[in-house]
Amino acid sequence: MTERGHEEAEIEGQEGSDHEEGEEEEEEDEEEMEVEESSDDSDSESDEKDNFQADLANITCEIAIKQKLIDELENSQRRLHTLKQQYEQKLMMLQCKIRDTQLERDKVLQNMNTVESGTDEKSRKIKTEYEKKLSVMNKELQKLQSAQKEHARLLKNQSQYEKQMKKLQMDVAEMKKTKVRLMKQMKEQQEKNRMNESRRNREIATLKKDQRKQEHQLKLLEAQKRQQELILRRKTEEVTALRRQARPTSGKVVRKFLSDPVQDSSYRPPSGRLYSSGNAAPNGTRTSYRRSGILSTRIARNKWQSLERRITDVIMQRMTISNMEADMNRLLKQREELTKRKEKVIRKRERLSREGPEVEKAVLPINEEVDALTANIDYINDSIADCQANIMQMEEAKEEGDTVDISAVIGSCTLNETRFLLDHFMTMAISKGLQASQRESQVKVMEGRLKQTEITSATQNQLLFHMLKEKAEFNPELDALLGNALQDNGDDSSSDESAQSPSADGNTVSSDLMKLCGETKTRGKARRRTTTQMELLYANSDSAPDAPPSDFSAPMLPLAETPDGGGDMETSGSSVRDYSALSPGFSSKMGSINGSRSSSVERRAPEPSPLSRRKTYDKAHAAAERAKVKEIKQGVINPVPATKSSRSATLQCVHVAEGHSKAVLCVDCTDDLLFTGSKDRTCKVWNLVTGQEIMSLSGHQNNVVSVRYSSSLVFTVSTSYIKVWDIRDSAKCIRTLTSSGQVTVGDVSASNTSRTVTIPAGENQINQIALNPNGTVLYAAAGNSVRVWDLRRFASTGKLIGHLGPVMCLTVDQSGNNQDLAITGSKDHYIKLFDVTEGSLGSIGPTHNFEPPHYDGIESLVVQGDILFSGSRDNGIKKWDLDRKDLLQQVPNAHRDWVCALGVVPGSPALLSGCRGGVLKLWHTDTLGTLGELKGHESPINGISTNSSHLFTASDDRTVKIWRARGGLDSTLETVDNADEVASN
Repeated sequence: MTERGHEEAEIEGQEGSDHEEGEEEEEEDEEEMEVEESSDDSDSESDEKDNFQADLANITCEIAIKQKLIDELENSQRRLHTLKQQYEQKLMMLQCKIRDTQLERDKVLQNMNTVESGTDEKSRKIKTEYEKKLSVMNKELQKLQSAQKEHARLLKNQSQYEKQMKKLQMDVAEMKKTKVRLMKQMKEQQEKNRMNESRRNREIATLKKDQRKQEHQLKLLEAQKRQQELILRRKTEEVTALRRQARPTSGKVVRKFLSDPVQDSSYRPPSGRLYSSGNAAPNGTRTSYRRSGILSTRIARNKWQSLERRITDVIMQRMTISNMEADMNRLLKQREELTKRKEKVIRKRERLSREGPEVEKAVLPINEEVDALTANIDYINDSIADCQANIMQMEEAKEEGDTVDISAVIGSCTLNETRFLLDHFMTMAISKGLQASQRESQVKVMEGRLKQTEITSATQNQLLFHMLKEKAEFNPELDALLGNALQDNGDDSSSDESAQSPSADGNTVSSDLMKLCGETKTRGKARRRTTTQMELLYANSDSAPDAPPSDFSAPMLPLAETPDGGGDMETSGSSVRDYSALSPGFSSKMGSINGSRSSSVERRAPEPSPLSRRKTYDKAHAAAERAKVKEIKQGVINPVPATKSSRSATLQCVHVAEGHSKAVLCVDCTDDLLFTGSKDRTCKVWNLVTGQEIMSLSGHQNNVVSVRYSSSLVFTVSTSYIKVWDIRDSAKCIRTLTSSGQVTVGDVSASNTSRTVTIPAGENQINQIALNPNGTVLYAAAGNSVRVWDLRRFASTGKLIGHLGPVMCLTVDQSGNNQDLAITGSKDHYIKLFDVTEGSLGSIGPTHNFEPPHYDGIESLVVQGDILFSGSRDNGIKKWDLDRKDLLQQVPNAHRDWVCALGVVPGSPALLSGCRGGVLKLWHTDTLGTLGELKGHESPINGISTNSSHLFTASDDRTVKIWRARGGLDSTLETVDNADEVASN
């Protein structure tokens, strides 16, 4: 027995040591986490941080050691208590055995006295046996008594152990307080370092600003110096010219001029003028006449040079001033933009400051941005002031530099000097005009080259778009990007027209090609059988170029004669084969533009034979049939023409998405993408910008009853499975989740092509799924419960329980403390509210039941702020307050059939409801008064979804209609809608 007690004690010691090792590992993990957290901010104040870390490590080590001692003392106390109980039980058992043995011995002795003497030997044997038993029991009793004494001694020492343990616990508590204080100091130090770093960054920005100012001033000084040097050089040249003019001319110079009259032929006057003036002289000497004519020519030349310099100076000054004014206008625009941005940021900061003191961290970067914008505005103001000063300085320099009075110079000219100046002005005007005409012709040539380059670029862009379209079918982000690019570059039109098809930009490109390549009048025939290159390029587009058929100036190959079998090409125009087939036509077209300038003879394409025309027509007809079949298989969003009655309606249908072969059961959307699930076992992804179907997610076992989208992941529900699709990776199913909490990598039912109705054992039908606002938790309503999934790990964390019937619908909102509020509606007529905290595990019960319940099962739920709306099979709609958790209003017979879907109109206080009869109704969210109703679909409405501008309704008629809410909601909405209609008209 003692050995058994020692073995139990050893087992307890091992368990205690395992527990101690586990706690040591936890302590080590905490130390590693603390070291990792402290290493993130190791850039500033390294010495102080090292000291803090060393102290923190020492305290953590001491805490671990003392915690280990406390655990050992507690384990020893537990072992002593267990041993005490065991020894007391054994002692009592032995005492009972001894007493029973003694009683039995006494009975035997009494019986022996009554029997005959022949039984003496037998009685002696019995006596000896009992004496042996008693001796063994007495020995065991002595051992137990000695063990009891030892235990009493240990109990005496227990008080000392308890005192030591209390002391160690107090030390541990003190060390933990010290650790918390050190952590707080470290955080304060980190905050201080961050503030210092931001201050240093501001100082660096200020220094950079000063440096830019100095560089700007240096450039201004250099420009001023160059201007002064130019003025000084001009003044020096003028002084030199005046000195030469004032110096008397000697006879040697006169003879030189007589031998070589004028060096520059352009400055020499006609000989007839000089001799005529000489003949009219009174003294009759020809030398004096020639001398006076030469002097007059030199004076006129000097005057012309001074006038030419003055004209050049005026032109340069005006160019400089105009450039400075352009710079100043640019700086003024930048200042206006920065001022508007600064006002916007200041309003944002004021809005955050009104929310409370808990957003101080969010205000700090806004303050830094305001400081940076203020510094930029100050720098621009300084630049504007410098620019204005430079302009004034140039004006003053121009006034000071007006040393040559043009009117005075012209007024002092003689007749010969005037003729000389007029001749030179005429020559200069002709040369300047020639230069201007040459520059203008060069500009026209460059404009023609630019247009030709634009045509080539537009053609290449169109081909690139068609080739990227095939890639974009598997990448919705690329498809949305292409659609946005087309929408931005297209004509100014309404959002409905821009979302029809991606060929809006193609119309502009095609019309530019038709105009720039040169249009001719159409022939008198009623139908042209040959396919032009423009039709071949835009074969996939619904809106072909609206221009009439025209012939280009260069001959074009007919479709039947196109190399590489151009007539058999697919109409999508997205493959490399199409590009190679179209290249010869485009090269001939580009050549026709260049050749039209030099060639004056217009050549037409030879008339094709009737056989080639028939082949061309047959091939084009076959291509159109293939395009029609492909169009039927691939969905498209078609516009709905507006009628006079629909324009004034409260709710207007603007588009219809068609492509599913069976009823559409669910719908989800963003501003760019639309997701629909159908009974045809597919989920289609649509691009709302281009109006085209991007991809179809197939392989579901049965109907797709629910679909949700979050950050490139699409979640689809069929039977008891949730498939997770990554639409960035060629629409690949990366996970399959089940209603029982199982996770499988990939698609478990990819090989199964037939419809499966049965549900595996242990699984339940999943009716609907919902995502929390952060997109990190998925809620799946399966059976009477809702399973919760952590999408960061793709693991099931728990269930929401409490319903007595199948959960048919659910929605998830977020409370003020960032907790998920899951609201569920069931066939048991009840709506329940669940508070789900982050990291909660296991089964979670409801925190509230909304009463009074509906009279039938719940079909739809929607939340707007702190208001919940519920639609039921009892044809009624109820309005609940989530804060007070009570019923506010109800409409008992809102529809004539089940209320299957609810949705909140974006940007309006209106609620949209759809019923099983296909009727849509609008309700005011404050009063639940009817705003209008219409027959939305001819079949039941299964789902409603909204984005920032439109509403989407899914129906059994295999379509999804896109709606826009118009006037009639309230006066504000009516005013806004009327303004929108006026703007669109």
